[in-house]
Amino acid sequence: MTITISAAKFKAECLQLMDDVAATHEEIIITKRGKPVARLMPVNETPRKLFGCMEGTVTYLGDIVSPIDEEWDAMNE
Repeated sequence: MTITISAAKFKAECLQLMDDVAATHEEIIITKRGKPVARLMPVNETPRKLFGCMEGTVTYLGDIVSPIDEEWDAMNE
């Protein structure tokens, strides 16, 4: 859910609103004369690293290193 407030209200309650956003992870749209001008949103404190992001998500079933004893059709051509 997004909360929309006026710039005047944001100015008066800025510190409390920042604490609320940090606690609830809900963004606030700040308007000036009824038009959106800014968005206050929580910061992702632990950025996802690209290398290793899938670590621990794969399950190995059986031996994946040893050769198999099955003939492939491609080997017969």
